[in-house]
Amino acid sequence: MTIAYDSAIGAGTLRAKDIQMAATADLARRTLLISGAIDVNSHDIVVTFELPEAGRWQVIKSESNLTDLPWLTWQMTCDEHTRFVADQEAQIVSRQFAQTFMTPDQDRITFYDGEVRPGEAVLKMFTIEAARKRTVISHARFVPPPAEVPGTGPQQPQKPTQPVKQRLAEQIRHSVENGMPPRPAIELVIPVTLISG
Repeated sequence: MTIAYDSAIGAGTLRAKDIQMAATADLARRTLLISGAIDVNSHDIVVTFELPEAGRWQVIKSESNLTDLPWLTWQMTCDEHTRFVADQEAQIVSRQFAQTFMTPDQDRITFYDGEVRPGEAVLKMFTIEAARKRTVISHARFVPPPAEVPGTGPQQPQKPTQPVKQRLAEQIRHSVENGMPPRPAIELVIPVTLISG
């Protein structure tokens, strides 16, 4: 069942309840594991989940790329009650991306300098500080135009040309520094299973 919303998250938001994404929370270790898949590039993905408790949580998150195009950046933006943590104890890493950028107000992280190819899963680890249990994080991906992806058409070379590389590098730099503009969104409510003991 899909319902259109005109909420603060953004006009044109869709709520989907049939896309598989789930989470497990370890209260003793304050760790949240989230896994799932994304099969669209035309929409942002807005995930909502209920933490067992407010406070600081380490998040390990993985999504499979079920689209036909690579993701060249991964951007996450928190709601107004949540912030990403950037102290010495917090690890902000991704297996696919070599670099990260966090805004000074700590409400947006962008992973870049890498790619997630179709069929691969992106793996990220970061820490959040949540003022309340209900947490909302929006996800955006920078996806190159299909005409600029090598090998996706019979007339395209297997490797990107230098002008294409330069153009993509400039677009990525701009999206990292300024953030990606919001697009229509698919909103997912993620069930959280609590591990105790």
